[in-house]
Amino acid sequence: MATVKELKATARPKAGKGAARAERRAGRVPAVIYGNNEPPLTISLDDRELRQCLQAGRFLTTIHDIDLDGKKHRVIPRDFSLDPVRDFPLHVDFLRLGQGAKIRVSVPLHVLNAETAPGVKRGGTVNIVTHAIELEVPADNIPQFIEADVGKLEINGSLHITQITLPANARLLTRDDATLVTVVPPSGYNEELKAAAAGTAAAPAAGAAAAPAAGAAPAAGAKAPAAAAKAPAGGDKKK
Repeated sequence: MATVKELKATARPKAGKGAARAERRAGRVPAVIYGNNEPPLTISLDDRELRQCLQAGRFLTTIHDIDLDGKKHRVIPRDFSLDPVRDFPLHVDFLRLGQGAKIRVSVPLHVLNAETAPGVKRGGTVNIVTHAIELEVPADNIPQFIEADVGKLEINGSLHITQITLPANARLLTRDDATLVTVVPPSGYNEELKAAAAGTAAAPAAGAAAAPAAGAAPAAGAKAPAAAAKAPAGGDKKK
């Protein structure tokens, strides 16, 4: 079951930029609740409480019960905007969640066992290619993260989305051939491999001082081997 957080809200009867600026001056953040075939509700949230939710992380994948005048609305944040200079929240959009609703979420990737990967022990570096995976999941079963175990990766090895386990009842929206993580070789690694390969190929040629083939003529200037001693002419003399 997904974690549900609560937020208190007040009705915001006026819409428009002027009304939104007035809410911010009062220490509140304008927001809207929409979806599930119901009319939108314009609300405002306490600025400090909302900032705490944003700083806690996973805001866009966390279900909230918004308490509005004693009535709770189950929602999930779909978008929020921040001031580009001072980084405080300006506005939030919430999507209503009906019974049995399925929603599209971007779930962060958590890398496991990077320090034990053979490629890392040999000097390689873990490179996260895909930081989040797009899934369609039941609203009451949103995973906080997806685990990617890289404990067996060598240098230049990679982990693909087909090699991990997805949550039950989740439908993958990210392309199914996506690369998640690779182990990048250390600086100069490829040059070392080329040098080692070249040395291995040169070794037999350097060590093969081939002996002359049988019957081959001696090199120019070389003395011919001494001829075998001849037997005395006429054979042995009789005593």
